[in-house]
Amino acid sequence: MAMGLEAGDYGAFMEKFELLPPQSQQQLPLHGLTFAIKDIFDISGRVTGFGNPDWARTHAPAAATSPVVLATLAAGATSVGKTVMDEMAYSINGENAHYGTPTNPCAPDRVPGGSSSGSAVAVGAKLVDFALGTDTGGSVRVPAAYCGIFGLRPSHGLVSTENVIPMSQMFDTVGWFARDLSTFSRVSNVLLPLPADNIIKQPTQFSIPKDCFEILGSLKDKTYQILNASVAKRFGSDAVDNRNLGEFVSDNVPTIGKFISNFSKSEAPSIPALSVISYVMRCLQRSEFKANHAEWVNTVKPNLGPGIRERVYEAITSEDGPMEDFHALRTEFKSALSALVKDDVILVIPTVPGSPPKLRMEAAALENFRARAFSLLSIAGLSGFCQVYVC
Repeated sequence: MAMGLEAGDYGAFMEKFELLPPQSQQQLPLHGLTFAIKDIFDISGRVTGFGNPDWARTHAPAAATSPVVLATLAAGATSVGKTVMDEMAYSINGENAHYGTPTNPCAPDRVPGGSSSGSAVAVGAKLVDFALGTDTGGSVRVPAAYCGIFGLRPSHGLVSTENVIPMSQMFDTVGWFARDLSTFSRVSNVLLPLPADNIIKQPTQFSIPKDCFEILGSLKDKTYQILNASVAKRFGSDAVDNRNLGEFVSDNVPTIGKFISNFSKSEAPSIPALSVISYVMRCLQRSEFKANHAEWVNTVKPNLGPGIRERVYEAITSEDGPMEDFHALRTEFKSALSALVKDDVILVIPTVPGSPPKLRMEAAALENFRARAFSLLSIAGLSGFCQVYVC
């Protein structure tokens, strides 16, 4: 696969090629738009690289194309190539030791976010109109936030993951990026079509939990105050609910009591209840990753970049833990969150706990940032709910 194919591509692309839409006499919904595809989606006749040269070397070309790619083409868009991703989709940084780190167009000295890094950079740098990615633990939401574009993780199971390399099927979703709301809506209408008789309810309440915004950790950040004032002005002060999400989870997820005492302040730099949610999700994710990929890793012994190598080997050698309790907590958490948001409540939370980490950040500081990030990202992840990053 060729890298750095053109000057000014921000290192976003693994491979440039064209996939053209069908000839049509009618105006298709994505007519005239270009898009990029994360190197985790199968395209018939091409090797899906999964972010690692050894994976590409040991796998045959795909026999079929992802239904999401086909649907996007059928709607009139033109693909211009595949994009760089974190190896085996196992990071939210966006750095790749083999193919290079795509340059964040908003902050070149900072990471672009992963694992759909190239897709987000291609959109943010105006190389394409939109791009496809995947989100298991945050891999669309994080790069969207870091690159200052719109990004959607749909509700789990709504968009096909067929012919997409699995990371952890319990949490894997297909998502997309766009720079502007018009394009974002056009793509969403194609990949998430509403039933003809569907009535979209207007929100009646906004849950803006103060404790989640405290994770941002900066007294200068006024996002919380601005959101509260904006919602109150538009919908009235009664539409604002500021209850702490951590307390709500502790009160409404009974199984959390089996874990929460194990999290000291040093181990849980944010909200203990949400740190448990993050821990449970990551344990379930590791278990499925191990089932999917341990045999290949143990057989091929691939060259994995720093950070990824440790994470992958931790996953494939770890014990599964009390799976019955993990699954019970997941079920209870989804039920509790459903009761909180109902059909007409929007939960407003930060996507990430601050500005993108700098490139090659010191490991201890990065791990602290990751822990706070996953306490936020796991809310949608473990519940299976959708989350959109709004820029």
